[in-house]
Amino acid sequence: MTGTRLQAVRKQLGYSADEVIRMLLRRADVLAVPVMSATSLKTKVSRWENGHETVSATYQRLFRDIYGRTNEELGFPPEEDDDDADELLARIAVARTVDAGMIERFSRQVEDARHVDRRFGGVVLLDQLRSTIKQVEGLLSFGTAQAHREALAGVLTEASALAGWEALDRNAFSQAWEHHERAKSAALEAKSPTLLAHATAQQAFILIDLGEIPGAVDLLASARDVAEHAAPSLLRAWLAAAHGEGLAAAGRRDDALRAFDAAGTLVPPDPVDPSLPFLFLADAHLDRWRGHALARLGEPDAIEQLSHALPRLPAEFIRARGGMLVDLAFAYAAAGDRDAALSYAREAKRIASQIKSDRQRRRLSGLILPGSAGIA
Repeated sequence: MTGTRLQAVRKQLGYSADEVIRMLLRRADVLAVPVMSATSLKTKVSRWENGHETVSATYQRLFRDIYGRTNEELGFPPEEDDDDADELLARIAVARTVDAGMIERFSRQVEDARHVDRRFGGVVLLDQLRSTIKQVEGLLSFGTAQAHREALAGVLTEASALAGWEALDRNAFSQAWEHHERAKSAALEAKSPTLLAHATAQQAFILIDLGEIPGAVDLLASARDVAEHAAPSLLRAWLAAAHGEGLAAAGRRDDALRAFDAAGTLVPPDPVDPSLPFLFLADAHLDRWRGHALARLGEPDAIEQLSHALPRLPAEFIRARGGMLVDLAFAYAAAGDRDAALSYAREAKRIASQIKSDRQRRRLSGLILPGSAGIA
């Protein structure tokens, strides 16, 4: 019998069977879920991956968490929905209970997830966020009252955009794209150019990671157009920097640097806006972003820019720190400093493994050290 989707995902992510067993056991311990021993799991994983045995609901949850994939992506059965009239009426009745307090609770869930994500990565959150999205989307889909639709759609936009970013960090490209498509649709329902521009620009990073650079640059330019006369200057600064990264990926050095200059001009005196909790340009954030672009361009100034920004990055931004370390590894490799490149690569790999950032692990796999025929 041929391998399953479950096996294909493991191989795509580059995990050995032993690593997967350790990850399953650690995740089960965190969730206080009783599971079989490592020895028994070794046999079970083989049987599951070869389609000889069905994965139970408990282990489906664990696999979703450690791989960052949905049931469909893992080859598990989808959750069943009851489509009869009674079920429809029940859902409509539940949707009528939406009020400002419920929307605020959903909004707090997303904000709490955002804080956890910065510190620990998305391994503990992606499945939880998908559950929140399903709840909010259901209330929006079956709601007949207009009073709270826009606010609820705004929450759905933010939850979907965050889930999409976490999915991208797990190299779940299709899932990331679908989350962002939902985010954009919800932003239109919310009548929010600000949320639409942010979700559109963030989606462009999926294209950058896939090597579809011209499409990414076009999407980023479109996002800036959406926000031009309808968004706060903080978002327009963020969008200019995002466009700068896309232009750097395209090798358009002068255009990229002009975009970052524009971002610096647009950043308001107080670059923290409570209405834009998903944006960070205070402290070292814009500097690290510019350093990332310089590293992409192979500019010698990248080392100084990143080295100056790294100690100023707030400690809670662990994923951002990992990305900066990857950038420094590439910058030092481009400068011919093998020892420094290897040192930063090792620390970046440690962080990427800690927070399960498959995206940064993939970036590191392309690092070629000076004087070496292979990668680091």
